[in-house]
Amino acid sequence: MSRTGVLASATRVEADSGERELLAHLEASSHSATQLLLRGEDGQDTVLPESLLALVLAAVHDLAKGNAILALPVETRLTPGEVAQMLGLSRPFVVRLLDEGEIPAQHLPGSRHRLVRLADVLAFQARRERRAEGSRKIIEAAEDADLPY
Repeated sequence: MSRTGVLASATRVEADSGERELLAHLEASSHSATQLLLRGEDGQDTVLPESLLALVLAAVHDLAKGNAILALPVETRLTPGEVAQMLGLSRPFVVRLLDEGEIPAQHLPGSRHRLVRLADVLAFQARRERRAEGSRKIIEAAEDADLPY
């Protein structure tokens, strides 16, 4: 059974320069009282829930900066190769992380192949960024105190 690449089939959104100006204006004018309305073909407006508003505002923030948005559910299952592509790491290094339990993975039934939840990849990336930030702070403190390291 072949599997279509999850990252290749994900919804990708990019804003052109004209749209970025509008998005920057939207971002600057958005605040906690903002509502998101969806107007149906019949002209009826529906106020969308806070969760969708938060998603749209997060997308507006990144699109206004010129970043592309990739929409995937956090329960999406990725192959080790897709994890490597997302994290900018080599596939063999990701396999080692999976073997060591740094990133949880699930073996497919009757197979040696594994799938990894996107939520677990994002949690690993957040831990990695926190460690890097901690290291940067230690280095800055050592430099400020003129300590050798």
